[in-house]
Amino acid sequence: MRKFFVGFLILLGVILVGLAAWEPLTAKAPAAPSFKPSDVRIARDKFGVPHIFGKTDADVAYGVAYAHAEDDFSTLQEVLAMTRGRAGAMLGQDGAKIDYAEALLGVRATTVRDWPRLPADVKALFTAYAAGLNRYAEKHPDEVRLSGLFPVSGEDVVAGFVLRSPFFFGLDSVLGSLVGDKPIGREGGPALDATGKLVPRELTPVGRDPADNGSNGMAVAPARSTDGATRLVSNSHQPWTGGVAWYELVVHSQEGWDFAGANFPGSPYPFLGHNKYLGWTNTVNRPDLIDVYRLTLDDSGRNYRFDGRWRPLDERRIWLKVKVGPLVLPVPRTVYRSVHGPVIKNEKGAFAIRYAGMDQANMVTQYYRLNKARNFAEWRAAMAQQGVPATNFIYADARGNIGLFYNAMFPDRPTGFNWRGVLPGDTSANVWTKTLPFDRVPALVNPRSGYVMNANNTPWVAAGPGDELDAAAFSPLLGIEDDMTNRATRLIQLFETSGQIDAARLRTIKYDTAYARTGYARAWMDRLLALDTRDDPALARAQALLREWDWNLDGRGRGDALALMVLRPANGSHYQRRAAPDPRTVLKDTVAHLQKYFNGLDPKLGTVLRLRHGEGASRVDLPLDGGNDTVRASTLWDVEPDGRLKVRHGDSFIMFVTWDKAGRVQSESVQPFGAATTRPASPHYNDQAPLFVAHKLKPVLFDPAALKASGARFYRP
Repeated sequence: MRKFFVGFLILLGVILVGLAAWEPLTAKAPAAPSFKPSDVRIARDKFGVPHIFGKTDADVAYGVAYAHAEDDFSTLQEVLAMTRGRAGAMLGQDGAKIDYAEALLGVRATTVRDWPRLPADVKALFTAYAAGLNRYAEKHPDEVRLSGLFPVSGEDVVAGFVLRSPFFFGLDSVLGSLVGDKPIGREGGPALDATGKLVPRELTPVGRDPADNGSNGMAVAPARSTDGATRLVSNSHQPWTGGVAWYELVVHSQEGWDFAGANFPGSPYPFLGHNKYLGWTNTVNRPDLIDVYRLTLDDSGRNYRFDGRWRPLDERRIWLKVKVGPLVLPVPRTVYRSVHGPVIKNEKGAFAIRYAGMDQANMVTQYYRLNKARNFAEWRAAMAQQGVPATNFIYADARGNIGLFYNAMFPDRPTGFNWRGVLPGDTSANVWTKTLPFDRVPALVNPRSGYVMNANNTPWVAAGPGDELDAAAFSPLLGIEDDMTNRATRLIQLFETSGQIDAARLRTIKYDTAYARTGYARAWMDRLLALDTRDDPALARAQALLREWDWNLDGRGRGDALALMVLRPANGSHYQRRAAPDPRTVLKDTVAHLQKYFNGLDPKLGTVLRLRHGEGASRVDLPLDGGNDTVRASTLWDVEPDGRLKVRHGDSFIMFVTWDKAGRVQSESVQPFGAATTRPASPHYNDQAPLFVAHKLKPVLFDPAALKASGARFYRP
């Protein structure tokens, strides 16, 4: 018996060692990219923002990768693991969900097919970027989190774009609903059940948090400026850390690539910002870009009916690698595909998904061409490539042009089908094969009002009253939203009442913390104040405080903290088009929280709402203002053990760009933390936080001469 027990332990040990070692041994790393930089320099300004100089654009991309790795190599590795189907091996169950999506969507098949087709300069850029990451990993092996992850290739980096791009217009919500056998939350309209029927509002699924979609963008034309300048404000709302957190950088290439802005981990170029001639920013839009088809399967479940014939489902066995403690366990799954696209089976049947930008990697070329555009015509030509499936573009340039482009790869849908429902999957008549050309995209250029703005609202009102786009001129099959946010309402109010606008006035507009006394906020507040609270003195006191509230979350008036907390659930339900929560429950829960942690109902807003980051000597803990749907956005927070609300999503990278009357550009920017958000020992871990909370900005030293004169530190990677 003892021998058996010892043998069992030995066998168990062998199995555990095997489980610990099998995943990196089976991971297939590509050959190291064959790129050697010719001349790369990195300069760090006073705030640690990297300025990358190179002889060629590829040299610059190499430097971008190396500089970003110096500041946040940990997050870069998470993004790279996702592109290789190894997120589960690094992050556990949550990462395995991403690996499943990567396999289901055929990300690797798309990149394998499209990589050879990319223009030579684009492939060179991505190859160089991968080489920069590999160089950093080679020099810092102790920081590598997953064995066998390096070297990475340019193709791996492109795969990251293909994987993440559709999640910005809601594909993750549809996938999650189908996998979880829940009603399908759709952008551009109401929720539907798996049979295509409208789900009653009280049953509509929560889906993603409303904070997952955000941003403000605005541009002011010379005719509306006091000094004849053109101004652009980039005010994206993103998580403050992680794979879609902004990273600020400036690039200069002797091949003519000069750009200041920000990217996400895993990108060789900025996604927004400016060059000498023009600039743009983005806000999330919510058109209907996803169609779901119900398949008819035969008794075997392996064939589906299509145009009167049975076709076999494409079927592929995958092994998800899931980290559990020190082990990585193999978990089998099967992914399916039909002529429509990826297929998910659940208790109600089999459902195929078709979405904008499916199975293509053209966005990597489009962003690069936008970076290097030198005038409006070149920029519009790059936009017409239609590689980026969705997101609004707010544009401005040195010649005084401004515009709002409701960018989307609209499916060219035939009439005669209920595109808001679940479609029959047995006919090719409803399987669209192309998208509408860029000239069919709603756009508003150089309006008479002298401004354009977007705050995740309908595009029709981008330039205020009297300059509206005609919604009737666009087909309802495009699924363009009609939503209005408080931010959009406030921006229109502020622009319409501001007269001529100078830099100071534009800054005041951007940092506005008020709620309009209209729309969902007014309706929700009326419901709270109409509650019968005679049996609860604390709720009655809360109502009295809300009646006195000045509708401004600036942290100066009474009731700000209470208003902040009761308004957020209302904004969530409004933005996601679902039933509002019970007002008594919300008020009661908020009152209980404030009484428990702050001994009353009216603590100062800045006492409750905090910017917190780090531990020990590197920690910052500062007061914030604004709210979930104010132009100054403090959107999403975690409740800390002391009851404070730690903001983790909202105003993130902010940039003000000005082209003066002579066309010369200058800009200012700020981040919530600093350039090195995962390096507590760095002086740039939190050094921008005091500026951020005080509504202050720092100069962007876009001119290399100004950078050098500032005493920046230059070095070679």
